[in-house]
Amino acid sequence: MTDQKKTRRQVLEEFVARKPDDAFSRYGLAMECMNNGDPAAADEHFRFLLQSNAEYVPAYLMYAQLLVRESRGEEAKTVLSSGIAAAEKKGDQHARFEMEGLLSDIS
Repeated sequence: MTDQKKTRRQVLEEFVARKPDDAFSRYGLAMECMNNGDPAAADEHFRFLLQSNAEYVPAYLMYAQLLVRESRGEEAKTVLSSGIAAAEKKGDQHARFEMEGLLSDIS
């Protein structure tokens, strides 16, 4: 299969297969799955990403949004609490405020 005929997801899956711990590629694949109707795969990729790269702050908000969409609010709260702590550690106030906002919406 040539690169021109591969889907975005296939390309991202290849990146992740070559470098499973690459946070950016894993995040991109999780987002692609989430945005294209495969919440189970997105969940798997977000989980792996946060287990191997807990400092990757953007993943917390997006994963929590997925969990809320899937009616898993309690899990989303846990993810957001961890994400808020990670954002504070990195000094990312914008991300922290976004996650606090979502947390207050589901509390």
